[in-house]
Amino acid sequence: MTQTKNTSTILQDQAAQRNKLVAPPKPGPSTQAVHSGGRDNPYHAITDPIVQTATYTFKDTAELTKFMEFRIWGPVEGRTEYGRYGNPTVAAVEARLASLESAGDAILYASGMAAITTTLLALLSAGDHLIITDDCYRRTRQFCQTFLKRLGVNCTVVPMGDFEALEQAIRPQTRLIVSESPTNPYLRILDLERLVEVAAKHRIKTLVDATFATPLNVRPLEWGVNLVVHSATKYLAGHNDLLAGVLAGESGLIAQLRETLGVLGGIADPHNAALLQRGLKTLGLRVARQNQSGQTVAEFLQAHPAVDQVWYPGLESHPDHAIAISQMSGFGGVVSFTVRGDLNTTSRFIDRLQIPQLATSLGGVESLVSQPALMSYFELSTEERLAVGIRDNLVRLALGIEDTADLLVDLEQALQVV
Repeated sequence: MTQTKNTSTILQDQAAQRNKLVAPPKPGPSTQAVHSGGRDNPYHAITDPIVQTATYTFKDTAELTKFMEFRIWGPVEGRTEYGRYGNPTVAAVEARLASLESAGDAILYASGMAAITTTLLALLSAGDHLIITDDCYRRTRQFCQTFLKRLGVNCTVVPMGDFEALEQAIRPQTRLIVSESPTNPYLRILDLERLVEVAAKHRIKTLVDATFATPLNVRPLEWGVNLVVHSATKYLAGHNDLLAGVLAGESGLIAQLRETLGVLGGIADPHNAALLQRGLKTLGLRVARQNQSGQTVAEFLQAHPAVDQVWYPGLESHPDHAIAISQMSGFGGVVSFTVRGDLNTTSRFIDRLQIPQLATSLGGVESLVSQPALMSYFELSTEERLAVGIRDNLVRLALGIEDTADLLVDLEQALQVV
């Protein structure tokens, strides 16, 4: 009798475990990256087909009239009349990206900058004011401080992480706060909870560029941010072979912004969308390797006598380490550091590297290295570069998916010239 009772208990436990497995609360991000967005493809294809067309036909005027009547109330699902307003391949990618970001909807653009500029043009009018943090991507700052100024939109730049300065910069005309997390190149981490608290108090919308994090490491919308943007060229695509941008947020707000895309025309190409969809399927594997390599390389560099300082959110020495620990599930594949030497010494170190290739960008399967003083700020003098926080001996290392041990050996031999 005792044995029967024990067996019964074991069977009950197994049944309870099966019930837990049958109904998970939500698929994990890697599963979403592979499967979200639906699987009912034409011709029973496992991959979303590339729909290559500029225009769409109607069988008769009755079908056209019905379509136009429905469109008055918003987009008609699965139907459009012209390629600038939608594409099935692009729509499939947008659905997957929205799922990854826990968003109501997402829009795919021709580039990350197209996503940023189109959004700002849609949300801001003459007389409005926006605030950006000083460690934002330099082209974003340039657009806000020069182009928008010509349209009568005022911009204030505040130090990253200085919420007192942020509150002091708010005016009655402030409509938007723009920031990044992590930032480029010093990988500062934005306190999303505090940002949302300040913005909500003043009824201001928030936009965060989370390109360096990917949705696998942080999802700003889940912290209350209104809009999140990515240069999909980087980690999301993952192979350095396409340009794209994505904006995600609440469905109603995204619907308004999609109308602006139809006017300005910075749309994504279906072939690029298909490549991006392919890249998303391995996002979980790639980011896991890059997170692991990033942490290991950062710790190696921090302990190396030829390195002055390392910036990586996974290090306790990073100014925002505590924030990163609280809101990120991984710290990414970018490590920034300064070597002990001047501009020329740093160049010799970079030239000696065998695995990372000298190039801009990040997030792909190949490791890339850049010397910001020469690549992004070449036209400035040393003094001018220092004024914007760029040191001559600064290196930004964007790790790919190579074996971590090989990367360490390569860094060690290259640092011998320092």
